Amino acid sequence: MRAIWKGAVSFGLVNVPVRLYSATENHDVQFRQVHREDGGRIRYRRICQIDGEEVSYDDIAKGYETEDGDMVILTDEDFADLPSRTSKEIGVTKFVPADQIDPMWLDKSYYLEPDKSATKPYVLLRDALEKEKRVAIVTVSIRTRMTMAVLRVRDGVIVMQTMLWPDEVRAADFANLGGDEKTSKQEMDMAKMLIDQLAGDYDPDEYEDDYALAVKELVRAKVEGGEVRAIETEEEESGEVVDLLAALARSVEKAKAGRGEAPAPAKEPAKKAPARKTAATTTKKAAAKKAPAKKTAAKKTAKKAS
Repeated sequence: MRAIWKGAVSFGLVNVPVRLYSATENHDVQFRQVHREDGGRIRYRRICQIDGEEVSYDDIAKGYETEDGDMVILTDEDFADLPSRTSKEIGVTKFVPADQIDPMWLDKSYYLEPDKSATKPYVLLRDALEKEKRVAIVTVSIRTRMTMAVLRVRDGVIVMQTMLWPDEVRAADFANLGGDEKTSKQEMDMAKMLIDQLAGDYDPDEYEDDYALAVKELVRAKVEGGEVRAIETEEEESGEVVDLLAALARSVEKAKAGRGEAPAPAKEPAKKAPARKTAATTTKKAAAKKAPAKKTAAKKTAKKAS
């Protein structure tokens, strides 16, 4: 694994340098949108819905849409004034009982690995959390934005899980939850019996993504059956260069038209006759240079014979 962040866990006067690793990865089957006829990939261009022109990345800004449907354009200067954190500290604010943290509040998971020089305080924090059956509520800055998280222990490793903000968790406001419904003792006994029959311990190895496995097997069978199309893909850079040159040419023509200038006349192809004449002249010059060399060689031969 590769560390994605470096910092330190701070609680009281204790400072534990750590490295952050992503604890999960996405194994969902990924598909591409292609042309049914020839298998070519479908590309999406950045088209402005107002003028219909393709927009380069340099001309793209962030916009916030209001409730009325209006658009507020935000600049880099606007974002520079927003509160941001670049601290490399995981600050512990409180140690709370583990059962007080609803799993619905948890978001992404990360492993914390200590530096070699910080193994002892790392183990101290880990063992204290396990013994007291508590988790640490912390604040951390990831990608310049401060967020809340919890530190807990899993298989001897401290795990940090970022948390959702309170307003990001929806309330279950449903009318038909059966608050006035009553269940009989017989119904409850039957439900308990069913639960007892299916009771057991959770073993992750008992479950597998049968859909992903079926898709991979389907693809493998098609590959072995020769149902594969070799798609020639163009280099992304070459396409961008052509688009850029075309856009620049159109901009120049528009600027000239705005100033009332006539468009530049198309250049005629260069004539090839002068090139042939030059080649002939070059051949004559080369032949003229070689003649003295033959004459000198003849003089040397006569001199040796005498």
